[in-house]
Amino acid sequence: MSGECTDRYEDVCKGEFAGMHRKLDLLDEAIRGNGKPGIQLRLDRLESAERTRGRLLWILIGAASTLAVGGLWRVVFGG
Repeated sequence: MSGECTDRYEDVCKGEFAGMHRKLDLLDEAIRGNGKPGIQLRLDRLESAERTRGRLLWILIGAASTLAVGGLWRVVFGG
């Protein structure tokens, strides 16, 4: 029985395990980057850019509303 399991491992499982190991290595390299920007770093950069864009958008909305209120004030009160 033990010899049969060893033969099955050598014939089928060993190659399958090696294939899965290669795929996991490729996924790990894609996530971490291995010397170049990986998915993790690129996602961090995208999130940072989105935060910056959101802040800039609120600054622009604030400036536009301030100008609009100032213009309305001049129209209403002739200031």
